[in-house]
Amino acid sequence: MAITKSTERTKYELADAMKRCMKTAPVEKITVKEIVEACGVTRQTFYRNFQDKYDLINWYFDKILLESFEHMGEGKSVYESLVNKFTYIQEEKLFFKAAFKNDDQNCLRDHDFQLITAFYTDQIESRTGKKISPHLQFQLEMYCQGSIFMTVQWVLGYRKCTPEELA
Repeated sequence: MAITKSTERTKYELADAMKRCMKTAPVEKITVKEIVEACGVTRQTFYRNFQDKYDLINWYFDKILLESFEHMGEGKSVYESLVNKFTYIQEEKLFFKAAFKNDDQNCLRDHDFQLITAFYTDQIESRTGKKISPHLQFQLEMYCQGSIFMTVQWVLGYRKCTPEELA
């Protein structure tokens, strides 16, 4: 299915509605019914675009993360891309604070882990020209888990630092 500008716009509108709902309730208490009412669309429209509310959160996060990492191909370093990612997360702190508080199935923490592990695995394999070893994969997964933990601590306010310091 081709993604049209209209479909993309609808997804962003649903994400904005989700953010509005997050101002008054934790993620686990928000229903799809509340999201579609806040957005002014039908449940059918929601489910045509997302499996559930966590899929919506993950889609929105993907947009941020992938946009940050796409800039690396334009001469930006991993550090600069991470600063961009963390700056955006800081600007959307309410959304991410609510999303990272949740540990349910399909949660943002798990999704972030899958995305960044795949990203760094691809980076390593493309630069070395060979498949990543099991030992290095283990180290990479440990690094990614630590990175997510520190990001969550920062978003939830337990770690005080700038996006530059976190990157």
